[in-house]
Amino acid sequence: MRLDRFLWWARIAKSRERAQEMARDGHFRMDGRAIDRAHAPVRVGSILTFAQAGDVRVLRVESLPLRRGPPAEGRACYCDLVTSPVSDVDGSPYAA
Repeated sequence: MRLDRFLWWARIAKSRERAQEMARDGHFRMDGRAIDRAHAPVRVGSILTFAQAGDVRVLRVESLPLRRGPPAEGRACYCDLVTSPVSDVDGSPYAA
């Protein structure tokens, strides 16, 4: 499944356009490799790392969604491994 479709169907991104922007910005990693394209393939077991709303999110893909259903159905497609605040260079979680 394409990365942008997965992000949208799993309700990580509010729109498919936003999911494409997230992937193209180059701030996305899949299995440790930088991703800069929205059509990168996502598979069960893939580890996705990205910044979202001031947090670093690390997700493991548990299943591929069949549709863009309710939020609970989207959350069942991934496991949130780590959520930590993005820190500044000095280690402070608050930007100056």
